[in-house]
Amino acid sequence: MINTFTEHIDKAISSSTIVLSSNIQKHFSPDGKTLYLKGSLIFLDSSVLEIALFVIETHDALTIEKYRFHYMKPHGQMLFRYDNAPHHPEITSHPHHKHISENVIPSRELSLNDVLDEISAIIVG
Repeated sequence: MINTFTEHIDKAISSSTIVLSSNIQKHFSPDGKTLYLKGSLIFLDSSVLEIALFVIETHDALTIEKYRFHYMKPHGQMLFRYDNAPHHPEITSHPHHKHISENVIPSRELSLNDVLDEISAIIVG
């Protein structure tokens, strides 16, 4: 299951028409049941997406324990960030939320494809 998950990540990146380059590192536990994936994607307009995922495979399920998709302008100014850090209990979708500038809004757990679609809409228009 975890290998299929990483294949989907790789495919999402390689098939994206807006990704200029990627630097993704995958760290597996010795038993292959836990994955820490981190890295960044650089897009055609030089904006950057930093990715961090902590994934656990159990008997019959794959759980994304922690995630962060941090999208920023070329010089580091945040455009948005999705994560599930439990620091906003007031959000109805807790722990899932989206940071936009100084605001925090409800969100759901997203896939990399979802985030790439959102970024594509920003870049391509």
